[in-house]
Amino acid sequence: MSSAEEREPLGYDWGWAGRALEADSGDVHVVARSPRGALVGVIDGLGHGTEAALAARRAARLVEALPSEPLATLFERCHEALHGTRGAVMSLASIDARDAHMTWIGVGNVEGVLLRADPAAAPARETILLRGGIVGYQLPSLRPEAVPLSRGDTLILASDGIRSGFGDVQRAKGSAQEIAEAILANHLRPDDDALVLVVRFGGGTP
Repeated sequence: MSSAEEREPLGYDWGWAGRALEADSGDVHVVARSPRGALVGVIDGLGHGTEAALAARRAARLVEALPSEPLATLFERCHEALHGTRGAVMSLASIDARDAHMTWIGVGNVEGVLLRADPAAAPARETILLRGGIVGYQLPSLRPEAVPLSRGDTLILASDGIRSGFGDVQRAKGSAQEIAEAILANHLRPDDDALVLVVRFGGGTP
């Protein structure tokens, strides 16, 4: 789901960039429409290579098929589905475009940052709540947080193949795709799969 034709119905500007160490990347992104908005996320299969890719893709398929489910339920379903695999860490965000808010939560170390478009907003950025654990092995109790959204706010989700600090910019400039590519170029770790997903909220219903 990376073409302009697939992005347009969502009502948002979004893009992603990634790098695989081997033929198959263990890092995948999810962007799926729901009746009220969209479900987006980044899933990182443990390690890299084929086994990591299999775990991440299994979770991604399940999440894409159930975009309207509560986030805690999605994590529980993925936890069951990934038994016997390497497992994965993941962060998901459920966007309600009608009521202009987002709920988000992560298990593991897929970082998430929401950059506010309003220069007077306080705080200017918010970070996702990450709980320790591995989906498929040890799932913590989850209480997704809800945050309001305004036109132009930018969500960035990044696997641990992206160095921390990618959200330190005061304002995200350029298209979502340009921001994703810039983050990959400037914050890439050399020893792991990497993926960054950027979503800018334009308002309106997808």
